[in-house]
Amino acid sequence: MANRISHPIFARFYALISAGAEKAGAAEHRRDALAGLRGRVIEVGAGNGLNLAHYPPEVTEVVAVEPEPYLRQRAVEEAAQAPVAVSVLEGDSDHLPADDESFDAAVASLVLCSVPDQARAVAELYRVVRPGGELRFYEHIRADSPERAGLQDRVDRIWSLFGGGCHPNRDTVSVIERGGFDIERQQRFLFQPCFIARPVAPHVIGLARRR
Repeated sequence: MANRISHPIFARFYALISAGAEKAGAAEHRRDALAGLRGRVIEVGAGNGLNLAHYPPEVTEVVAVEPEPYLRQRAVEEAAQAPVAVSVLEGDSDHLPADDESFDAAVASLVLCSVPDQARAVAELYRVVRPGGELRFYEHIRADSPERAGLQDRVDRIWSLFGGGCHPNRDTVSVIERGGFDIERQQRFLFQPCFIARPVAPHVIGLARRR
């Protein structure tokens, strides 16, 4: 059974500020992360649906899973304008509403920072993707530099409290690798659309393949 997740204040704040981040470069990052996808795709933590406009035409279906009610409704609105067929479903990272090995690819976009259990979330993604299928990820991650990583550690508790459960210091790529995916490519970069986003400036876009 899916967990009931509601962050009404954060969800509205995120929906408000995300438009500025998209204009500052996040939209381009989403296009890069999704380029070349094809077939049936599941997206975990679809949020307010900002990825949906960027799926290529070779994608036959997107199942967009989002637990937060306000963000899920915004995703439904985005799905109506998407260039590919999209179904928006209630669900969470621990309980994806999908059969085993039923998707050609999965997408995790700015969500693995905030799932309750990263290893469990990656295990669920592994379960629903067919052998040889892809995991596309666009995430903010733990910094490579000790100075930035130290800042992330110091602000982690308060950032999570006010940021909808987001943790700025997670080593997400390592968790993906340990979960049975082989990293085929990754690009790490800094992206800071505003001053307050400094702790989550280190980002990665990558492709991993299910063994």
